[in-house]
Amino acid sequence: MLTLTANAAQAIRDLTASAPEPERSGIRISSEGDTANALTLSLATAPEPTDEVVENEGARVYLDPVAASVLDDKSLDAGSDDQGGVSFLVTDQGL
Repeated sequence: MLTLTANAAQAIRDLTASAPEPERSGIRISSEGDTANALTLSLATAPEPTDEVVENEGARVYLDPVAASVLDDKSLDAGSDDQGGVSFLVTDQGL
């Protein structure tokens, strides 16, 4: 299962704090079509019916079935640039 670093959890909480329903909001990672050639990240107010939900420190990530399979042994990290922009990085767990 995808894990979240403390940095990723904080970034997700920051992104969803002003959402209409912050207690249910999170980020959603989904596939483009039926393959894992491209994954997209978006803000979501709730999971889709088939999504896997990963929650850590109050941060929620919703994964569609393809994304859940691709990211099963991965970790999501986050950082910010000098202008405050957030970027996410997927790494192998344990690195």
